[in-house]
Amino acid sequence: MATESNTVNTSGSAGGEFLTFTLGAEEYGMDILKVQEIRGYDAVTAIANTPAFIKGVINLRGIIVPIVDLRIKFNLGNVTYNELTVVIILNLGTRVVGVVVDSVSDVLTLTPDQIKAAPSLSTTLDTRYIMGLGTIDQRMLILVDIEKLMSSKDMELVDQAAA
Repeated sequence: MATESNTVNTSGSAGGEFLTFTLGAEEYGMDILKVQEIRGYDAVTAIANTPAFIKGVINLRGIIVPIVDLRIKFNLGNVTYNELTVVIILNLGTRVVGVVVDSVSDVLTLTPDQIKAAPSLSTTLDTRYIMGLGTIDQRMLILVDIEKLMSSKDMELVDQAAA
């Protein structure tokens, strides 16, 4: 019986398909398997005493969905809503959450060797939520672990045990 050799990716990030989106001048990617749908930005119902990055909630076919603006969360300056602004509806364990981004680009497949470990930098985006940096052709993507971000202490939008 033949045995297969298992290769280990030293960066710790597996390849896969990533939905790419923009926030300001940067391009980001998230695991496509977490995405339920993409919608145009529409009015949300504000909820009192929530952090500024939580815009409010929407009723999505009977499900109340919290809407998070990632531009505000990541301190990316002036936030304006236009016809390109979209909400990515995420299915994270038992929760459905929407995130507002400037625009959605496409879906890219990255191999493990196209993903490099994120450097330790003092940035507005905590590197604990960065899976790595993806490179394809001349593009560089900041790959966000969206489930880890949404379950972080300051967000608490997804149960810690949800997987």
